[in-house]
Amino acid sequence: MNRKDFLKSSGLLIGGTMLPSKKPMVRFHKTEENESFELKKCVGLEMIKDDLPLIDKLRMVKDIGFEGIELNSPTDIDLKEILNAKDSVGIAIPSTINKDHWKSPLSDPDPKVRESTIRSVAQSLEETKILGGDTVLVVPGVVNNEVSYAEAYDNSLDSIRKLIPYAEKTRVKIGIENVWNNFLISPLEAKEFVDKINHPLIGWYFDIGNVPRYGWPSHWIEVLQHRILKLHMKAFSTKKMNDEGLWKGFDINLLDEGDIDWKEVIVSLRRINYKEKWFRVEMSGGDRSHLEKISLAMDEIIKM
Repeated sequence: MNRKDFLKSSGLLIGGTMLPSKKPMVRFHKTEENESFELKKCVGLEMIKDDLPLIDKLRMVKDIGFEGIELNSPTDIDLKEILNAKDSVGIAIPSTINKDHWKSPLSDPDPKVRESTIRSVAQSLEETKILGGDTVLVVPGVVNNEVSYAEAYDNSLDSIRKLIPYAEKTRVKIGIENVWNNFLISPLEAKEFVDKINHPLIGWYFDIGNVPRYGWPSHWIEVLQHRILKLHMKAFSTKKMNDEGLWKGFDINLLDEGDIDWKEVIVSLRRINYKEKWFRVEMSGGDRSHLEKISLAMDEIIKM
């Protein structure tokens, strides 16, 4: 299943008729570990389904409470258009998602395939720098019947190490994401993988919703700690997965009864003093009304 299908498998959010906030919602929490704890809401460009010019899309999501936008890269949209819209609206682009790492994994047995994706990620790093962001999300590899775990591990390590000069040139970080790729499926593995690379520009892009199938988000946060560069969030229900099929587990609202203890997630992030601030929702998109509900649900989670 490709990333597009993966995103489509996510569910809707909350119902209700609450009016949206007209300002970005930034929550601060006093804790014993740190003086203040801040989270900023971010949304993916692909989630905005209203047929609007780019600048109006960005204006809309900022108006309903999002402070950041994330997009796929290398992008087909003219960078000048993105910059003009971003600067006019006053919204951030903290990160991008490389669009080639899934169909052409950095772990592929074919060196030509790996090299092609290395070039793609290098371009994403350049674009992200131009757009004012500091992180590119990268899936590190894929294990399947044709690619063994050991082969994927070695190839992925080698590919990411080859990307370090590009990260150093741009000063943009590479955030390795946990997905359903049969690879790096425990927090201790994830920590060890990043530590083997041992570079300040290589860390983890932690997807909270991808974990409940085989673990608990708070356990990952406890282990990864400062290695977490950015966060993706979506809900998940193993009951729906077991009753209706694997991907139906994502067909659940953020505030419905699922497997993620959002309060524990927030407490865990406070405990490690998560400094990167961004909290990016990754679910099925929709029109303004749909995105307003997502924004309100995120506010409820952030203030837990």
